[in-house]
Amino acid sequence: MIELPALALALPLALAALIGFSVETVLGFGATLITVAIGSFFIDLETLLPAIAPLNLLLSLYLVARYHREIDRRVLFGKLVPYMALGLPLGLALLWVADPSVLKRLFGAFLVAVSALELWRSRRAMDSIAPLTRVPEAALLLLGGAIHGAFMTGGPMAVYVASRILHDKSRYRATLSALWAVLNTMLLVLYGLRGQLGASERGLSVALLPSIAMGMLVGELAFRRVPTAMFRTLVFVMLLASGVALVVRG
Repeated sequence: MIELPALALALPLALAALIGFSVETVLGFGATLITVAIGSFFIDLETLLPAIAPLNLLLSLYLVARYHREIDRRVLFGKLVPYMALGLPLGLALLWVADPSVLKRLFGAFLVAVSALELWRSRRAMDSIAPLTRVPEAALLLLGGAIHGAFMTGGPMAVYVASRILHDKSRYRATLSALWAVLNTMLLVLYGLRGQLGASERGLSVALLPSIAMGMLVGELAFRRVPTAMFRTLVFVMLLASGVALVVRG
């Protein structure tokens, strides 16, 4: 791990958090992917992920509280939560037997392929893009839950499934935020049971709070100015960039 003075370490982490949480406030996902993609160059994932989890939960709870009327509870509790919650402990267990670098690169390659395909298809109207059939939908969400348990970055799987069901950007964002609130609450409990919420993690969470607050403000302002068609394109551009970052960084 790179040894840097405290200020040089804090600045890139603060910038990563600001960008990541701004993006998630707009799109409903992306905070962990961006923060981890940048932050993992400077700090161990074992410290970074437990530190980000409560901040991500804070953002999700804010969005859920403010936009709870937009949540599609049928999609949330009928599709997203059950399958991803089942996959969550599998991801935690997977870290004990698999090489995380290999897993992240495979995951990134999948994201690149899926995102490129969807961007190519984005010339079609959003309403004409059909939901997935039950088996691939369940498989993707289970895999997403496992990846979320391992790296807290399983969102792109849920994003891919939800984007084919929820075409209104407000319902889309609110429903995904509710999903992260549920999953990250579970993760925090598991981190606590494993002793991963120590003084270092708590201190890092507190240090990043100003960036999170600013990211929420920037994201809320941007959300009101993003048209629906551009919103969908942004979602898959974000997925493509995330996939490339995972393949390169590993």
